[in-house]
Amino acid sequence: MRGITAFSAVAALWLASAGTGIAASSLTVLCGVDEMWCAAMKTAYEAKTGVEISVTRKSTGDILNQIRAEKAAPTVDVWWGGTGDTHLQAGSENLLEPYQPAHERDMLPWAQNFFAMSGGRSAGIYAGALGFAYNADLLRELKLPAPTCWKDLTDIAYRGRIQSGNPNSSGTAFTTLATLVQLFGEDEAFRYLAALNHNIERYTPSGSAPIKAAARGETLIGISFMHDAVTQKQAGFPLVIVAPCEGTGYEIGAVSIVKGARNIEEAKRFVDFALSPEGQGTGAASGQNQVPSNAKSGLPLAAPDISMIKMVDYDFATFGSPEERSRLLRRFDAEIAATN
Repeated sequence: MRGITAFSAVAALWLASAGTGIAASSLTVLCGVDEMWCAAMKTAYEAKTGVEISVTRKSTGDILNQIRAEKAAPTVDVWWGGTGDTHLQAGSENLLEPYQPAHERDMLPWAQNFFAMSGGRSAGIYAGALGFAYNADLLRELKLPAPTCWKDLTDIAYRGRIQSGNPNSSGTAFTTLATLVQLFGEDEAFRYLAALNHNIERYTPSGSAPIKAAARGETLIGISFMHDAVTQKQAGFPLVIVAPCEGTGYEIGAVSIVKGARNIEEAKRFVDFALSPEGQGTGAASGQNQVPSNAKSGLPLAAPDISMIKMVDYDFATFGSPEERSRLLRRFDAEIAATN
């Protein structure tokens, strides 16, 4: 309930700012992070600059599809948040505008590497490890074993008790797919996904939805980024967060300017703000627990220590390519989704 109340308060601020009487927004942003952070960023940027902006929350895959569809006449200026491999894909399709941010030199090494990999088209704003979480109260009630590994999730005990995102729309779920391929090899990963599919209650459009469902006791286990689970745990929900024993992948969330943006100069100012300690601080202020990319930014106290988690050497270049992403999604649709 505390999380719902907090969201209502932030949403009220968002709606109030939209009713200021200004005729039109001078910047349009598609937001790929949690709704509360989207709202907090809008409020903070407007308070700092006096410029009204339009911020719409969508899943990462849906944002990519919209930017593709509007390539000839973009209605979006900035894509803020969401998994970096999807930003890389958009950059490789010439959908993003190169820009050298003011704070690029303050970025941590992983963010600087990501910026170079993108050809200067996308900048990393946060990092977070993938994992899953289960509802401890529900687990105890059902008298089930606690899962600690990816392969535990295929146990028949969890039949119909797991939610995961749909990788066609969810950047989180595509990161899961790419992580499993890198952990187990592609064919073994798809055999694993076929076994896991028997236990999946629902593939959600949003990557954060499974963890929220687990928090509320609507499902037992949600596969998501660990920082999203931490946010729910901080709100008082009985979640146990798991870094899978085999290892796991991670995301670099990014910000990009859309090629052909109508408000290019304001878009550049927004990117600079998003990479500043002040802009990145809106994450922790809205209850988010990602690791910020600016070395001068404060680390949220509850952020998972990714240095202590067994991580794959995530291949952003390969899994951010249009060809590889499209091929893996086609295989997922044919071998996994088609069996539901």
